[in-house]
Amino acid sequence: MPVRAKFRCTFETHKKWGPQEDQVTRNYEFMAMYDAETPEDQRYAKTTPTGSLTIQVDNPAVSFEPGQAYYLDFTPAEAS
Repeated sequence: MPVRAKFRCTFETHKKWGPQEDQVTRNYEFMAMYDAETPEDQRYAKTTPTGSLTIQVDNPAVSFEPGQAYYLDFTPAEAS
């Protein structure tokens, strides 16, 4: 069963991994969000996961903005 969760990007860090200026990886931290004043958040808090997520992004075209909320969709994947 697919599950949708609502998380907020809370932190971004950059780490240089090589001698080139563009050899930088970014780590993003996300936390499940809840705002008692937001009806959507109240629904998500009752039915979806809570917790935290940390991801590493090497693609310069992909970025997340701290403070911005994002939906995370969890759908089963085929075994490979």
